[in-house]
Amino acid sequence: MNTPHDEASAGAILTIDLGAIVANWRLLQGRAGRAACAAVLKADAYGLGAAQVGPALAAAGCRQFFVAHLDEAIALRPLLPHDASVSVLHGPMPGSEPAFVAHGVRPVLNSRAQLDGWRALAHRLDRELEAVVQVDTGMARLGLAPEELRGLAADPQAWAGVRIGLVMSHLACADEPAHPANAAQRRRFQLARRLLPAAPASLANSSGIFLGEDFHFDLVRPGAALYGIAPVTGAPSPLQPVLRLDARVIQVRHVEAGTAVGYGASWHSERPTRIATVAVGYADGWLRSGSNRGTAWFGDVPLPLVGRVSMDTITLDAGALAEGELQPGMAVTLIGGRAGLDAVAADADSIAYELLTGLGRRYTRRHVGACHGASPVAT
Repeated sequence: MNTPHDEASAGAILTIDLGAIVANWRLLQGRAGRAACAAVLKADAYGLGAAQVGPALAAAGCRQFFVAHLDEAIALRPLLPHDASVSVLHGPMPGSEPAFVAHGVRPVLNSRAQLDGWRALAHRLDRELEAVVQVDTGMARLGLAPEELRGLAADPQAWAGVRIGLVMSHLACADEPAHPANAAQRRRFQLARRLLPAAPASLANSSGIFLGEDFHFDLVRPGAALYGIAPVTGAPSPLQPVLRLDARVIQVRHVEAGTAVGYGASWHSERPTRIATVAVGYADGWLRSGSNRGTAWFGDVPLPLVGRVSMDTITLDAGALAEGELQPGMAVTLIGGRAGLDAVAADADSIAYELLTGLGRRYTRRHVGACHGASPVAT
């Protein structure tokens, strides 16, 4: 939980538009056709605040939510309507099964061992327990392997006490629509379903929604697309941006030509200029791989990032601005407006997922655009 800060003293402000997240969910629900649209809120809603994003999406009509860890589910479950479901993608760690029941959340069973543990608990409680079952169709990461499925299909007691609420798998290459792995995984998914008791099915992640109706099945599970990350590589994004990061200037100094800036003297000024030092660094999730790359913006003026990203600061070449135009305490925009999330990540030789989920906890966070006209909340 964040400690409230006075925005006037904040080094940087991260503004999160809940209305834009809801609009993206509605767009994705529209693309999903007859399939229901869930929401993936793992990693604290990709770093943007599951405690705020979850209720906003629930108010818009979302009823199925996914997180990665049990602790995430326990924190989220009380914030959602009683008819919503929360599923834990990693499934139960050995011995944690009773906590799932106690807190009313569903495990995603990924292995025979997880199934056996869940079934044993159902036997001890003498009641049927619901679970999601994941099958591996080509990622070799999580999910029941084909040989496990065949073994389970041959065992008439395999699912005794377990009610399968959903069968799911995960696409590896959905952001590349022409990749042959997409069709191959869909075929494997259909074959896997035949070896399991009848249940609703889910294959499409954010990018998978854009592969078309054949990939939608009964439920789609967007995560990144909710938060404005482009779903298809190289294609225009239909999604709204959802965040803005504005960082404050600590100091502006004049430097002569040939001046070294930052650790390792990795950048030297080619002309007299001004250097603005800004209160964001890799401790705030501003990737060190973006050293000497990328751009901040002061209105419509680009300010190149020069020198290495350090723990608490970055340095910008502010020579394009008039003397005195940029002052300590003023803000430059690092994400938002002309600084799109995907482009900023590319400047750091990364992906938007890594940048988004790594944004640090030192920012003052403002959630705006909440349902029912709620006021912006700074955290």
